[in-house]
Amino acid sequence: MLLIHGSGPGVSAWANWRGVMPELARRARVIAPDMVGFGYSERPAGFVYTMDAWVRQAVGLLDALGIARADLVGNSFGGGLALALAIRHPERVRRLVLMGSAGVSFELTPGLDAVWGYEPSVAAMRGLLDIFAYDRSLVTNELAQLRYEASIRPGFQESFAAMFPAPRQRWVQALASDEQDIRGLAHETLVIHGREDQVLPLSNAYRLAEWIPRAQLHVYGRCGHWTQIEHAARFARLVGDFCAEASDHEPLPLRA
Repeated sequence: MLLIHGSGPGVSAWANWRGVMPELARRARVIAPDMVGFGYSERPAGFVYTMDAWVRQAVGLLDALGIARADLVGNSFGGGLALALAIRHPERVRRLVLMGSAGVSFELTPGLDAVWGYEPSVAAMRGLLDIFAYDRSLVTNELAQLRYEASIRPGFQESFAAMFPAPRQRWVQALASDEQDIRGLAHETLVIHGREDQVLPLSNAYRLAEWIPRAQLHVYGRCGHWTQIEHAARFARLVGDFCAEASDHEPLPLRA
């Protein structure tokens, strides 16, 4: 199971997935990489951050680990990446989980504009955490300080600012896949979204569930953009059950 994180400042795979990895690992080998430019990955000089580059990295990781097919779980930006990977390399994906996902066109939300436009300070990070979470008890000063410190590690803010400069609507489009390609997906797909998400609109989830022929949709009420954190136990159970339904010999998804 390949877990692909989102694109918030100070993000890392560990920050995104630490609450659900132990439970998911009861049923599958769980791999949660930092994508290039995020977390503790390298930031090569002159690197151009594009969907093509991130897809190449993900496929290269599977190749390096000798993994022919994996279940993909993508969060936000990671959902757009998982969607693009499944479209371009359908034979490498067994099942697909898209959580609070990008990957379709939508009007840039004030929440996402704030996330991508982050300028480092503890106050700014605290403001972003308020946008991410419905449950304000999760938004502590300690968490804001930790995420702020992660966002100012050497090279972190420089690479982050290079990815999504204003005007930012263009980066929504850059993460989106073509509607016909999405409609052509044959993978069993689970679409998950928080009803109160202020970063990625709930309409994204409805559109993905409508377009992907073998999709099912689960919406969590009283939940923002952090489904895997705010409803960690439910999320891990839902995703674990969905992926466990598949046989290792599930037919290759050649067409919808």
